Amino acid sequence: MKSSFLEEMKSFSREDFESNSVNLHIHTTFSDGKADAEDIVRQAKTKGYKKIAICDHNTVDAHKLIKDDILLPAVEFDVWCGYVFLHLLAYGINVENAELLKFMAKNKKETEADIVRIFSTRNLKKLMNAIHNAGGIAVLAHPACCWCFSLDRFVKKLISFGLDGIEVYYPYKRHRGIIKFHKAESVEKVADKYNLIKTGGTDLHGENLI
Repeated sequence: MKSSFLEEMKSFSREDFESNSVNLHIHTTFSDGKADAEDIVRQAKTKGYKKIAICDHNTVDAHKLIKDDILLPAVEFDVWCGYVFLHLLAYGINVENAELLKFMAKNKKETEADIVRIFSTRNLKKLMNAIHNAGGIAVLAHPACCWCFSLDRFVKKLISFGLDGIEVYYPYKRHRGIIKFHKAESVEKVADKYNLIKTGGTDLHGENLI
């Protein structure tokens, strides 16, 4: 199952992400998004998307409610790596995995309030192990926004903990277009250097898919 999932992830092209026929970064009302999860799935099917991923912050509640071939089970975790706060995407996970569920939000504020989420105490290495044990892969979200002196060294450190991929095709709009510490072009170079899986998405927080 995991090998077929990895092959599917690797089959997505730059064109898939840039044309938005594949969007692997979507938030719903289960965290801090405005979209209804079931409506997002309906929109994706109506608009002919190949695949989408609902990646709510620290919760897989949407995936416990909805099962559909177009929907990739996913979640976005808040976690620290030393002095760097980052968002770690988990794709292809078993949403009932007991080990991974220990890392989920304990209340609604932990899914939507920035001031709460930034105080995350998740252990990064244990989290990555749990993602792998749940059959998934660990992907660094919007890496150009990671506050680190060297993106290359930072990603290399994450790889030592078990990082599988990096979000390359990301628009850097809203506040992430302002709070950006590295060039978006540098992200793909790092991904190629370390042979990481390349993913992408719009980080949708609104109600409608493009």
